[in-house]
Amino acid sequence: MSSLGRDTAAVVEKGLADGKEKVLAASDEVDAGEVLMHPRRHVVEAVSFSPGRNRWQVVDPAVKDDFAGLAKLNDGDFSIADRTEADDVWLVGFQSDRAPGRFYLWDRKSRQGKFLFTTRPKLDGLSLAEMRAVVITARDGLKLNSYLTLPVGVAPTNLPLVLFPHGGPWARDEWGFNGYAQWLANRGYAVLQPNFRGSTGYGKKFLNAGNKQWGLKMHDDLIDAVNWAVKEGYATPKKIGIMGGSYGGYCALAGITFTPDVFACAVDMFGPSNIQTLVGSVPPYWKPMLSMLNVRLANVHDPKDTEVVKKASPLNSSDRIIRPLLIGQGANDPRVKPAESEQIVAAIEKKHGNVIYVVYSDEGHGFVRPENRTDFNARAEAFLGTHLGGRIEPMEGSKIPGSTANVRVVGATP
Repeated sequence: MSSLGRDTAAVVEKGLADGKEKVLAASDEVDAGEVLMHPRRHVVEAVSFSPGRNRWQVVDPAVKDDFAGLAKLNDGDFSIADRTEADDVWLVGFQSDRAPGRFYLWDRKSRQGKFLFTTRPKLDGLSLAEMRAVVITARDGLKLNSYLTLPVGVAPTNLPLVLFPHGGPWARDEWGFNGYAQWLANRGYAVLQPNFRGSTGYGKKFLNAGNKQWGLKMHDDLIDAVNWAVKEGYATPKKIGIMGGSYGGYCALAGITFTPDVFACAVDMFGPSNIQTLVGSVPPYWKPMLSMLNVRLANVHDPKDTEVVKKASPLNSSDRIIRPLLIGQGANDPRVKPAESEQIVAAIEKKHGNVIYVVYSDEGHGFVRPENRTDFNARAEAFLGTHLGGRIEPMEGSKIPGSTANVRVVGATP
C-alpha cells in the first residue's frame, strides 16, 4: 500500500531487486481498503474502495466471475472471510445498513451461495432504516462523502435532524449497520453523518485540508451538511440537533458555541472543550503522537498558533451557549479527561446557564458497560425528544439498574 507520488493510497507491486513498482489497483477518489490475496499463489486478487458504498476492483481474472456472482447474492457489501485449502469454497460475510453481519458459503464451482447465519438474529424481521450514501459539496467546493439515514414509514421531508459527526477526527464513517443511526431513525429523526475534511480514507489532500481547522473549516463542513439537508427538504431548520462522542462531542460543543442559531440542542459525549488543556493532558502513550497533533490540531507551545487554539476552543465562547446541552463523561477517561467537561460546566454555571452533566464512575473514553450505555442513551433520547420532538421511551426510575450515573443539573432543566 503506497501513496508515494500520489494523493490516494494505491496497491502496488514492488520488485525487491530492481525497486520497480507496478500499480495493481487505485482510485483518485479514495484510498485503497481491503486487499484480498491468495494464500498459496500470493497474488493480489481484488482490492476494495469505499467512497460511499464498498466496491471491489478485481485484479486477478480468476476470481472475476465469483465477485460478479457474490454481488448478486445479497444487497449488502461483502468481504471474503476464509476459504478452503482447495479454494473451492469461500466463507463470505455481508454487511448491510438494515441488517447485522450475515455469512454465506460460496461454492466456486457452481457459483451458488448458501446462507449460514446472522450475527444478531433478534434484529431479523424488524423495520430498519435505509442508510443512503450522499455527496455534499462544501462552500469551497470540497466533496464530502456522507451518510443519511431516514425514518421508516414517514415522508422524508421536514424532519427533525440529528447531525452525528464521527470521532477521531482522523477516522471516517462507513456504510453499513449503525446502531446509533438506527435508534435515532426509529425515534423519528433523520440522521446525517458527514465525512468532513480531515477525515481519513479520502487521500492526503482531503486529510490535510483539516490541518489546524478545528472549529473553522472543519466546522463549516458540518454547517454546510446541515444546510444541504434543509435545502434538499429532509430537515426542518428549527429542529436540528448535534450529537457525538470524542471529537464528535467537541463538534457538539462547537455547534452551540460557534453557531448557536443553527442547532436547537446538543449532546456531547466526552468531548474536549479546550485545545490547550486537551493537549496539555496528553497521556504518556500519546506522546509519540504530539508531533502529529502539532501539525493537524495546533502547537499549543508555538505563539503562531495561539489564535488558532483560542478560536478552536468552545470553552472560550461558553457565554454563547444559549441552547440546551447534555454532557456525558467517564470519570476514568485518559484521553479526554473529566476536566474537559467540568470546566465548561463550571463556565456555564458561572454565567447562569443550563446544562445536564452525567458522570459514570467506572467508565473511560466511551461508555462500555451496557447498563451505562443504556442509561445515557435513555437520557439522550428524552433530551432530544424534549427539544426536537422525537419519540421517547421513558426510563423507569432515576437511572438504569446497574448504572453508575451521577447526574448534576445546572440551572433550570434544559
